[in-house]
Amino acid sequence: MSDNDIMIMQQRIDQGIALAQQRLVERSRLFHSTLVVCREGHIVELLPEEL
Repeated sequence: MSDNDIMIMQQRIDQGIALAQQRLVERSRLFHSTLVVCREGHIVELLPEEL
């Protein structure tokens, strides 16, 4: 696999992760649920609007 192929694959992976995060926030808004995230080394529960 060439360096270019690896770079393209990494870009696709990054895009997939960003899309999954976006869908998770949208789903949380739809179902009025919270998200659990790590902020400044602490685990916190947030509303989607707080992101």
